[in-house]
Amino acid sequence: MDFFHPNLQQQYLMQSAPLTMSYRQEEDFSIWKNEVNTKFRELIGEISTDKPLDIRIEHEIRGEEYREIRYIFTAEEMADVPCYLLIPNNTPTPCPVVICLQGHTTGMHISLGIARNPEDKEAIAGGRDFALQAVAQGYAALVIEQRCFGERNDDRGGDPHGCSHISMVSLLLGRTMIGERCFDVSRAIDTLSYFSEIDTNRIGCMGNSGGGTITYYAACLDHRITAAMPSCSVCTYTDSIGTINHCADNYIPRILQYFEMGDLACLIAPRKLIVITGKNDEIFPIDAVKRNFSIIEEIYNSAEADDNCKLIIGNKGHQFYPEEGWAAFKEITGW
Repeated sequence: MDFFHPNLQQQYLMQSAPLTMSYRQEEDFSIWKNEVNTKFRELIGEISTDKPLDIRIEHEIRGEEYREIRYIFTAEEMADVPCYLLIPNNTPTPCPVVICLQGHTTGMHISLGIARNPEDKEAIAGGRDFALQAVAQGYAALVIEQRCFGERNDDRGGDPHGCSHISMVSLLLGRTMIGERCFDVSRAIDTLSYFSEIDTNRIGCMGNSGGGTITYYAACLDHRITAAMPSCSVCTYTDSIGTINHCADNYIPRILQYFEMGDLACLIAPRKLIVITGKNDEIFPIDAVKRNFSIIEEIYNSAEADDNCKLIIGNKGHQFYPEEGWAAFKEITGW
């Protein structure tokens, strides 16, 4: 007996998704942007708290190139976030800071260039030592451990990266893992005022894969992020996470009822946005990335900020491209 597989039905539904709040040039941009902001915060399960940050500095080490401060802060009840802040020795302060987010790796130590196993060495060789790169560019670097990764990994759900089961439980609670991770980024930004060496008017955020995903959404939600550089993550939902198997922490319930990923760039514009991708990325197809970015360009044009967004295409696959990325970052920010 012939029948349609559920995947085929889902593909049909995605292709005909209503996208009722997608970008339309004829709409009033500021009114539309406010409507998107309200709906997006509803969909991710926005979190609020009056819990004190309770910053605890665990160590401070002065090296030849930078000072390393390891600290922990409280994002919300029973949610502590370990961090590293690297402050370059030879950069005048207060200096700009770049928040560095690892994706599905073994943890934030990779941003520091620390390899604990062969997998880590491969990640570092592939350009994921983000904090060291930022310091080399003359920026401070704030490295935070995202929920379910590294030191915050809980493998009770059977996932080696610890994200699938906990992401599903977040949905039971009316939250999303994306919303929770973005909340941690915003609370991490709150901690930066504790350090006089940091210029809190010049805050960047970057990451690859799962780190790029949160970079993009965190910039949508927190206007204190003045420059965002998501890598290998910004694509159409339909052609990436809707068609290709991804981890559960990538999904936002009902979002295709309202918009595609590119539409959300209205919440970043006119601030700086550098989208990085690889032409051979197998899980974020290049043609779909380009189509998505064309929406972003139209939105930035409507925000009268054409020069504030840029697409960088690397020659390989699913990885960050340090040389091209940082050159674009410096050019677009002027930092």
